[in-house]
Amino acid sequence: MTKIRKVKRRKKFRMNVNRKRLRNKSTKLPTITCSQIKKSWEVTKSTRTNLKEMGLAYDPNEVLKVPNVREDIIKNVKNWKITDAEDQSQNEEHDVEMVPAKVHVAEELEAEAKAPRKRMFRLPNSQVNFLTYLMDKHGEDYKAMALDRKNYNQLTWKQIRAKIKVFKNIPEQYNEYLKSKTEQNNSS
Repeated sequence: MTKIRKVKRRKKFRMNVNRKRLRNKSTKLPTITCSQIKKSWEVTKSTRTNLKEMGLAYDPNEVLKVPNVREDIIKNVKNWKITDAEDQSQNEEHDVEMVPAKVHVAEELEAEAKAPRKRMFRLPNSQVNFLTYLMDKHGEDYKAMALDRKNYNQLTWKQIRAKIKVFKNIPEQYNEYLKSKTEQNNSS
């Protein structure tokens, strides 16, 4: 009998493939960007065991299981069937919780996550120029700002008020505007 063409094709030897490079590429570790994990990583161990020793989860689905109603009902039914306290104590399994060897990694990551972040939000210069122009010309009259000729985007007075509120909440840009305004008042 003749063989199927696909089977024959699979057996061809590919001369242009460097098997040594392929093997090295498959065994090479991924680049670890997190410095805490990189320091305590052991090359000889697998990814799963490395993360387990650090107190981290390899698969979040194993750690945080989605509650299954069917399994809960089956457990409840099994508990009802057991009437004697002795039988119940024999069937229960006690899980011994192991403390990971490298707990400091998880603690450092948690501390880094809880640390306050510096806010890097800034408005574009074109928008800042537009808002400062409106504030200089109209003060706090948002309805007049909406009717201004330079309101090309036809923003409503509420949209303009919201944008000015955001601008005032960015201290770097708003303080710069206030300084320039006080310098203009002092020079006049």
